[in-house]
Parts: sequence; C-alpha cells; structure tokens
Amino acid sequence: MKNISQTLAKLYGEKAVPDQTARYEKAEKAFGELFGDPENAMIFSASGRTEIGGNHTDHNRGKVLAAAVGLDVIAFVVPTDDGIITVKSEGFPQDTVDLSDLSVQVSDKNTSAALIRGVADGMKREGFNIGGFKAYTTSNVLKGSGISSSAAFEVLIGTILSHIYNDGKVSAVKIAQIAQYAENVHFGKPSGLMDQMASSVGGFIEIDFKDTEKPVIDSIDFDFSSTGHSLCIVDTKGNHADLTPEYAAIPAEMKSVAKFFGKNELRDITKEQLWENIREVRKACGDRAVSRAMHFFDENERADIEAEALRIGDLAGFLKTVSESGSSSFKYLQNIFAVSDSREQGVVLGLYAAESVLKGRGACRVHGGGFAGTIQAFVPDDLLDGFKDRMEQLFGTGSCYVLNIRPVGGTRII
Repeated sequence: MKNISQTLAKLYGEKAVPDQTARYEKAEKAFGELFGDPENAMIFSASGRTEIGGNHTDHNRGKVLAAAVGLDVIAFVVPTDDGIITVKSEGFPQDTVDLSDLSVQVSDKNTSAALIRGVADGMKREGFNIGGFKAYTTSNVLKGSGISSSAAFEVLIGTILSHIYNDGKVSAVKIAQIAQYAENVHFGKPSGLMDQMASSVGGFIEIDFKDTEKPVIDSIDFDFSSTGHSLCIVDTKGNHADLTPEYAAIPAEMKSVAKFFGKNELRDITKEQLWENIREVRKACGDRAVSRAMHFFDENERADIEAEALRIGDLAGFLKTVSESGSSSFKYLQNIFAVSDSREQGVVLGLYAAESVLKGRGACRVHGGGFAGTIQAFVPDDLLDGFKDRMEQLFGTGSCYVLNIRPVGGTRII
C-alpha cells in the first residue's frame, strides 16, 4: 500500500493516522488472501454521518443539518470483466451479484446483496455504466447506531461504480439518490434521503429536500474542533430487531396528515393550515400523527436556525437549538423508545445520564432514527472524561465515541 498518511489525516484527523494505517494494511492483506495480489487494487471510502438537526424531516421533503464523520466503510477493489460484483465484508458472508439480473429479489430483502443489486440497478436506470468488480470491505460504522452503516455501504458501492466505469463523474448528489433507491426498493426500508446525502457529500451540510430531484445543499464552513466542545455519539446497545414498523410509522403518520389536505407530504401544507383544521385532523389521523406533524414544522425551522448559528459562529445559539430539537423528538415525535417493547428504554436512560453530567451546558438529543439506537451530545472538553465514564458505566466500555467531522464523503483514496 502506498503512503497515504496525508489523506488519512484529512479523513480521520492526525491522531488517528497510526490506527487507520494499521486498519488499511489489515484490509489490504485480507483482500490479497481472498482475491490475489492487491498491488493494483483501488481503495475507496464512504463515511458514516451524524444528524445534527432535522430529526425525521427528510422523508416529508423537509430540511436537515448533518455532517459526515470519521467512522466509515473502506474497500479494496479490482474491476472484473465478468459482469459479477463480488463483495466480502469483514465478519459477514460473501455476496455475489450477477448484473445480468437487476430485478428486485424478494429473497434478498434486508440483505447487503439487495443493496449492491439496488445500487447497480439505480445506476443503470440513470443511464450510467455498470460492471463487475471484486471488493473486500471493512467498516467501523456501528450497525443500528444512527450513523447509518447501510447508507455508507450504499454510497461506497455507488462511488466504486462511478470511478471504475464512469470516470468518477457521477455526482455525490446523484450517488445519494441512487443509494436511497436501493434501500427503498431493493432492501425494503422506507428511508429518507438525508443519510445517503450526508455520507456522499461530506462536511457540515444543510439540505432542503423540497425538490427531492434537486435538493438544495449548502456546505457550511465551521471548525467545530476549535469550540472547546467534543461531538460524542453514545451507543445505548439497544436491540433493533423487528423495529422497522416503528420507523415506518413516522413517515406514514406524517403523510396521513398531509393527505387530509390532499397533499403527499407535510412540506406541501403549513402549520397554520393544520391548526385551522385541528379537530378534524385529530379525528381522521389520530393524535400521535398530529403531534409528529407539529414536530416536523418546528424541526424545519430549527434546522435553519442551527445552520445560521454555525455560519455566524454563534455556538451558544446552536447548542440551545440542538437541545430544543432533542426535547421535541422526545415529547412530540416520540421516537425515544418503541411502544412495542416499553421495557427497553436505553435512549431514555442515556439522555438522563447525559443531562446529569452536562448540567445545562453543551447539548444532547436522540440521534438518527431513534427507538433503540444512539444519543448525540456536544460535550464541553472539561466534562469529556466524566461524560465518557458515566456512559461506559451505563452501557459498557467503548460505548461512547468521540468523533471528528470529515470534510469529504464518498471518495477514492489517492
């Protein structure tokens, strides 16, 4: 493997270079053992993401604030001329996808093979070239973490196909849209577009999904590492089994309110319209759907406020709005624990523990989809050690991740 330390420093931070170098060397060796000499292998990476604002707004064409992080999935890759994509991911069975059949395979639902086939199908539908390759991948993006391991994997496959067969000319935005198609249609999960977009584009970004074909993306130049705070993601060790109905109910209920007004998504109506018809909507859609719709309208406004606070360097205003977002998710969006299993409430306990350490400083909130995943916290550096100790006391060693904001998304490592 050629010297790529400068690139690794850019992606992961200077302190992480030794560990990342060892990680890449281990992956290179594993590729060689599986597929032969890695000398001519290309290296790719796609990041996980952190949602900062806009909790569950993207699927109703709302606004979000997100950022790429230094947890990622990497791949060593060589092209093939047999029309077959072979992917061996560390710790998982090998996937083999024949590109001569890109139809949705019911037997592949909820598998990585479905994501691979789905991305290839999406690329072809968009008029791009596709072809075979062999890849070995390894990921440090936690599954079910709210950092979106599936989106990182989808973006990785799209980035590989872009560089090998399209001269790297498929845009980051288009790769994200294709990745969402793969997850929605082939994998069978009704996700929004934020995860894929943040993973593909990189850095701090505000995204307005009013027009999903042409989302407005605004990159924000903000050095969070200089604020005296650390970004922490805490894995509450929840069990995500059988929670797809809980996740799916959120966009479905929000859209039911929009459909009351003859629209498909909440972005096409206003909060004022909802208030003017509140009694009828409650009867037609139910109170939880109305509560989740109210969260949507307010969360859209908060995403704008947070983004503007970062642009002007107003850290206090940013943290205040992050806290308000977390409160709204808890009370109105109600994605903190699954009603199907009320005994498991790790996110609730994680937020309590975080607030007990922060004592009004920094901010904390549910992260990502919610229910049984992670919490996010912006922790003053003088409280960081105590914060990590408290979280590991609750959830175990290694449950608290201190992350950097990564300036690029899906990329080829040069």
